[in-house]
Amino acid sequence: MADAITAGGGHLVPLEEAEAVVWAAPRDPEALRITLLSHPHLAWVQLPFAGIETFVDLVDDDRLWTCGKGVYAEPVAELALSLALAGLRHVGQYARAAEWGRPHGRNLKGANVTVLGGGGITEELLRLLQPFDCRVTVVRNRVAEMEGAEEVLEPDRYVDAIADADVVFLALALTPETEGMISRSELEQMRSDAWIVNVARGRHIVTDDLVWALQEGVIGGAALDVTDPEPLPADHPLWSLPNCIITPHVGNTPEMAVPLLSERIATNIRRFADGEELVGPIHVDLGY
Repeated sequence: MADAITAGGGHLVPLEEAEAVVWAAPRDPEALRITLLSHPHLAWVQLPFAGIETFVDLVDDDRLWTCGKGVYAEPVAELALSLALAGLRHVGQYARAAEWGRPHGRNLKGANVTVLGGGGITEELLRLLQPFDCRVTVVRNRVAEMEGAEEVLEPDRYVDAIADADVVFLALALTPETEGMISRSELEQMRSDAWIVNVARGRHIVTDDLVWALQEGVIGGAALDVTDPEPLPADHPLWSLPNCIITPHVGNTPEMAVPLLSERIATNIRRFADGEELVGPIHVDLGY
C-alpha cells in the first residue's frame, strides 16, 4: 500500500498532516473510528475490501469514502464460474471418490442462470459466461441493461428469478436487506437439480436451512467460497455433504490482491490530487 501511494504521486506523512488515509486493517473498525475522531480533518478514506459491512456504521457524508469494489471482480468471477462447472459436472463427488464410478453431470451450456447482484463481479461473470450461451437473469438494486444479461429485475423479484435457474450465483453486497435472503422458503422454490454458488458473503444464506436443503435433496448442490460462520468449524455438517463444495474464501488470494489493490490505490491517489471523481465510491444511503 505504501508503494502504491507513492506510485500514485502521494506522500506518506503523519496523520496530523494527512489529507486522506488508506486503511490497512480491514477487521479493526474501532481503530478507524478512533482515528477519524482524533483526526476530523481527513477528507477521504480508502478501504481495502469490496465488502464494507464491518465499517458501515462509520461511513458518513462528512468525507469521501471508497472501497475495493470492482478491484477483485476478475479473480472472483473466475472462481464462481469454476465452482458452477464443478458442481454441475459432479467434480466434487468425483474428487472424493476412491473407485471408478458411473457417469454424472449436466451442461452449463444453454443453462438458465440467475445472478443476484449487479456489480463488478457480475459484469465480469457475464463476460465469462458468453461462450456458454446461457440465458442469464440479473437481479440488482438499480435496474439497467447489462451486456450479456437477457433480463434485469428489481430486488423484490429475486425469488421469481431463482425459481427456474439451473445455477444461482450470489455476488452482491451484504446489507440488512440481503442478510438471510436465501432461507428455507427460497430454497424450496428452486429446482431440485439447481446449484447455488456463493462468492459474496456467508450471511446471505441461512446455513442451517442450506444444510437441510442439501441433505433432503431440495436443491442439487451448493458451492461456497464464503460461509456462516467463517471459518467453517471442522465438525460442521457442510463438510461431509457430497453435494457441497467449499473453498476457504479464496476468490481473491493475497497474491492476486496485491497488484489489483495497488493499482486502485494509485489510481485514486492521482484522482484525489487532481480533484477527479474517485473509483469505487461507497454509497452512504445504500450501505455499500
